[in-house]
This record gives sequence, C-alpha cells and structure tokens, in this order.
Amino acid sequence: MTNQTPHIIACTDGSGYATSVYDHAAWASRRIEAGVEALHVLDQKRPASGSVDFSGAMRVDEREDLLTHLADLDAAQAKVAQIQGRAILDHAVQYLRDKGVADVQSTLRHGTLVEALHDLEAHTRLIVIGKRGHSADFDHLHLGGKLERVIRASARPVLVASRAFKPIKRALIAYDGSPSAEKAISHAIEKPLLKGLSVHLLMVGANTDAHRSSLHAAQEKLKAAEVNVTASLEPGDAETVISRTVAQDGIDLLVVGAYGHSRVRQLIVGSTTTALIRTCLVPLLMFR
Repeated sequence: MTNQTPHIIACTDGSGYATSVYDHAAWASRRIEAGVEALHVLDQKRPASGSVDFSGAMRVDEREDLLTHLADLDAAQAKVAQIQGRAILDHAVQYLRDKGVADVQSTLRHGTLVEALHDLEAHTRLIVIGKRGHSADFDHLHLGGKLERVIRASARPVLVASRAFKPIKRALIAYDGSPSAEKAISHAIEKPLLKGLSVHLLMVGANTDAHRSSLHAAQEKLKAAEVNVTASLEPGDAETVISRTVAQDGIDLLVVGAYGHSRVRQLIVGSTTTALIRTCLVPLLMFR
C-alpha cells in the first residue's frame, strides 16, 4: 500500500477503545480487501510559555529566565508526545499484522484529527474511530469530542467502534429516505463491506402510504442485489425504537445516516444520531 492507494484509516490515541478500533479495521480490511493506515494526531496545544501573565512585578532578567525554562518545558513535552505517539502507532501496526492485515502503515501528524483526515480523504475508503478517547473515558455516556467533529466533517463512511469487537453477522439499516440513508442503501448494494450480512431495514414513523412506498422501494433495491433483507415500519421515537430493535433483535452493526448540512436537519437528525452513538452498544456505520 502507498499513500495513493485507497485504504482504511484507523484513528488511534491509545485509549481504551484502541484495540476495538484495530479489530474493526481488520474486519473491514478483510471484507473490502484494503490496507489499513493507523493514524495518530498530536494536538497543537497552547505552549506553557504563552500562558504566563507577566503583568505582575517581575524583573526583566527574571522574566527572561522563566521564559527560557518554559520553552525548555514545551520542548520536553513535545518530545514526550512524539515518543508516545510513535509507540502507540508501533503497537497498532503490530496488532493489525497479528490480526492478518498484511498491508499496514502508520502516520503521525500534528494539528487536529479533522484536518489530518481531510488531508488524507482523497485516498480514504473508510474511517474507523472509537466512540470515546482519553478525554471521555471518565464517563461512559460522554462522547469523545473529536468523534462528532469527524462525523460532521467527513465525506467518507465512518465506522464507530464499540467498546469491544464481536463478529458481525446481522446489520440494521435505519432508513428515513434521506440522501444519507440512500447512500447507505447504495453502499450495501455496490460495496463489499456489508455483503453476506443479514440486513434488517427499519423505518420509524407513521404508517402512511408515502412511508410504506419509500421503505418498499429501498427493500426491493436490496433484494434485487441479492441482499438477505427484511423490513419493518414502526411508530414512535426514532432513538427509542432503533435502540430497542438493536437490543432485542441481536443486531451486530447499526447503519445510519449522520448529520445533515442544514441547520434544521442537524437539529432533528443530528440529535438522534448523537443519541444513538451514545446509547447503542454495537458499532455504527455512518454516512453523511
């Protein structure tokens, strides 16, 4: 694999979700026959030397001495972060190879995760990221802040890894007729990632002719592509119905449209998307 070959990006910060990210990336790699690039980003934090208030009484020589020490501290912290980042990536590469992924590379970047993914997007087929990173481990219902930014910004499918990987055999596509939901249907038909899985197509809403017609059309598209698919139209709150179906029907993967561009769609669909990521215990494959 070269940087020009379309591949899977496995985002890692070495947190508790890292192993699951690697497992999900390895699963996807086998299914779509693509290499994996482990990505770790060193955030550009405000330097200690820029956070000191010199408005108080301090002699010039004292200020200069303090700035020198703070600059040394910044350099030392940057070096530690670099070493730690490289160690995280070395572990990721070895783990992925042990899982049978022959085509593995690693990338250490500075900046933000969204910026790094944008730079790599042209040659990315799928992004794999954990639900939470180091900053969110303290609260099992608190999403990693980077995750939502990645999902909102990415033009590529995003696979959100659950806490631990388990074999994926049954997928639920949450269908609402939106462009992102149609993109999920097209992906299931045209791409190998979901091939061979048992698929349930779920629409949440009123039992109207329009909803039945839309759901039936989507189901027929999948059937025509020889996808093993069932479908249902259920009334109620989208988050509640989808979460209940995932739990009761033994769903291994939830496929859902993500945040839309318009403010209204972000308020309606975005809030449901965020809630599903937070509450569902299975991985989510998201399309924007």
